[in-house]
Amino acid sequence: MAYLNNFNNEAAREILIDIIRTVNQPENSKKLSEAKQSAGKEMIAMMQFVFPLVMQIQTDVIKAHGFPGNREGLVQFCQMVREMEINDQEISRLRSQIRAIYLPPIAINTTSDVLI
Repeated sequence: MAYLNNFNNEAAREILIDIIRTVNQPENSKKLSEAKQSAGKEMIAMMQFVFPLVMQIQTDVIKAHGFPGNREGLVQFCQMVREMEINDQEISRLRSQIRAIYLPPIAINTTSDVLI
């Protein structure tokens, strides 16, 4: 658990940037593009095809930074980052960038035509 001793906002930003960089590598970008194409705009399909790819990339990256390379390590990393993003806009921005990869944009109807 040595990673916990050195894990601070700067380390979180570095890992998040590394995740984004890894996602954008040509081979990963191609896989994600194909998965998104298969999923279309269906949220369930996105979770089935795209989400696992992003989670695997994140797991590989955090493992290289000393976190356990398993689901528990990823959950722990994500919880720590969520706590840090409250007071760090850059961490929040980077995390949002990663989430946008696997969460399709949500269209919100802003008209006031509400049926009661």
